[in-house]
Amino acid sequence: MAISVLMPALSPTMTEGKLATWLVAEGDTISAGDVIAEIETDKATMEVEAVDEGVLGKIIVPAGTENVAVNQPIAVILEEGEDAGSVDMDAVAGGAPKAAPAPKPEAAPAPAKPAEPAKAEPAPAPAPAPAASTGDRVFASPLARRMAEQAGLDLSQIQGTGPSGRIVKHDVEQAIAGGTGKAAPAAAPAPAAAAPATAPSLGKAPGADVPGLPEYEEIPNSSMRKVIAKRLTESKQFAPHFYLTVDCEIDALLEVRKQLNGKLDGEKVSVNDLVIKAAAQALKKVPAANASWTDAAIRVFKSVDISVAVAIEGGLITPVIKGAQTKGVLDIAREMKDLAARARAGKLMPEEFQGGTFSISNLGMFGIKDFAAVINPPQGAILAVGAGEQRPVVKDGALAVATVMSCTLSVDHRVVDGAVGAEFLAAFKKLIEDPLTMLL
Repeated sequence: MAISVLMPALSPTMTEGKLATWLVAEGDTISAGDVIAEIETDKATMEVEAVDEGVLGKIIVPAGTENVAVNQPIAVILEEGEDAGSVDMDAVAGGAPKAAPAPKPEAAPAPAKPAEPAKAEPAPAPAPAPAASTGDRVFASPLARRMAEQAGLDLSQIQGTGPSGRIVKHDVEQAIAGGTGKAAPAAAPAPAAAAPATAPSLGKAPGADVPGLPEYEEIPNSSMRKVIAKRLTESKQFAPHFYLTVDCEIDALLEVRKQLNGKLDGEKVSVNDLVIKAAAQALKKVPAANASWTDAAIRVFKSVDISVAVAIEGGLITPVIKGAQTKGVLDIAREMKDLAARARAGKLMPEEFQGGTFSISNLGMFGIKDFAAVINPPQGAILAVGAGEQRPVVKDGALAVATVMSCTLSVDHRVVDGAVGAEFLAAFKKLIEDPLTMLL
């Protein structure tokens, strides 16, 4: 009998994805193991293999469809002896888990349209409201509102000349000069009452209904961008960040790197590879920094699995060097090069970018001197690495010049205390400044 092909879960946290491309067409014969489609998750584009053989009878979800729920039917495979005319495709799709709701969302907008003329009229009301300035709400720029409050003026008594009647700085200056708009004692709370009405807009991106916006182009948020926004917002909300910065002299590190690359045939070791190695060794020496928070306990990990931030089109991804404390610099360099290349091509497997215990973000190649990174939850810390640059330093009481690299550790204070973070950075600095010790 005909078989329903379901949207696969390509990672433990995946609930929906984008059906990017169909690699087969209706009527094509397929075998088990054939790649039939590409699915875009929040982090990568992954291939979907057929688990049964037969003829692709119907494509239910067309290529390019976003927000396709896991286990939603996406196609129907016909077995030997069946043909499209003899099989009720909708019935086959309807018998699978979550299949019945799948076709309905496409049709759902149809009944919604008759209701929109009646219910859509109140919905746009907030847009024209600024022009009308009705009720107790007064529309004014933040500067004008502050000036009026300091001058004791009632904004509702001032005529606005800005876009859509908005009160601007000039209007308040004119009112002050002309002696108009003086607030009555009871009217003083009016500006405070107006504030809650405008406050919600602070948490939302400006829309087309905001007066005074220049022309703009809207770029739809990708699944990756939505996940980045959600996870990092949660990180700043729930993980109490604090920051520790250390300056490392890297002249010896650069010399060791030069010597290593001189002995390698066509391969290169980067400064970032050596930073990964040093961080792994430092975490081995200070395991309390290789940890994450749970409500029940602090998890201290036995393996140092370092997530390394890689910029890709539309966002970033953090492929993981697993067991970094056991790997040599050349092994790390080879693995990092492969992971970064496949990350940019969207070909990483979920297990290659999930499950890290500590993160490194390096913006030194962009000339950034220092910065503080946001912790990658549920990890307890992330190391932000800046550019190596020549700076004046004092050595043996005399002024000298050295190549210095600033590194900032962002720490979840629930997991790592200041003394532990400082101990990690001290170990890291020692390894960076005496790189031969990390190669032992």
